[in-house]
Amino acid sequence: MPRVNSHGTMQESLDSTQSTRSTYTMMDLRWDILAGYGPLFAEGVITTIELTLVAIIAGLALGIAFGLISSSVNAPPPRSLAWAWALKVLRGITTAYVTFFRGTPLFVQILLVHFALMPALIHPDSGWLLSGDAARTLRQEHGAFFSGCLALSLNAGAYISEIFRAGIQSIHLGQTQAGYSLGLTHAQSMRYVILPQAFRRMVPALVNEGITLIKDSSLVSAIGLAELALAARTVAGAYSRYWEPYLAISAIYLVLTLVLSTLAKRLETPAYQRGR
Repeated sequence: MPRVNSHGTMQESLDSTQSTRSTYTMMDLRWDILAGYGPLFAEGVITTIELTLVAIIAGLALGIAFGLISSSVNAPPPRSLAWAWALKVLRGITTAYVTFFRGTPLFVQILLVHFALMPALIHPDSGWLLSGDAARTLRQEHGAFFSGCLALSLNAGAYISEIFRAGIQSIHLGQTQAGYSLGLTHAQSMRYVILPQAFRRMVPALVNEGITLIKDSSLVSAIGLAELALAARTVAGAYSRYWEPYLAISAIYLVLTLVLSTLAKRLETPAYQRGR
């Protein structure tokens, strides 16, 4: 039996009408509204790629440095007492850095960098790194881009450092000791014996981090950077339509991640060599 509400209208009829309207909204896609925003989406793609490349390169540099510091706990103790204490301090800094950037949301990190850190570093009056008219121009024209790059790089560095630490520790300790027996120093053993083998094992995790960075770059739109998410939000605000712009950038993100995955497969260890 159909239900009747207080106005004497059958609830079954209302449900059917609402369902029909929802289906119509989903199927009546107007892709033509995106045509006028082609340059904005193109700029968004370029900005997203630039953000990702900068974050990957800087994150790799930070990750290698902090990963080597973390894995130095298994290295022979330094002969110098000062160097031994310095390593302990560096490991403490590394632990704090990794804990903070892995334990807090990336969105919060972006806001902290843009609204707290960057004004302290680059300010027309009292910037630690840059001040005066150059600081004012830089912040007005490229402030959001630099903030996004810095936040994503610091976040990526924390995750990549753990990838490198785990990759180094996955190589049997006997190989490092064999290097010592041949007269190699710890740094030489890392460079010529451990890291070449560990890198192949790190590739899948590094690819996953790169894919994560591509998708997480959308969060930078919160500070006004003209990337893909901001382009979609602009179209949605102009036409009050959401399916078309967000489906479009979803497809673009999917293509970018698939391209990265395809390129990275060439670096992975062949199946017949895995486990060796």
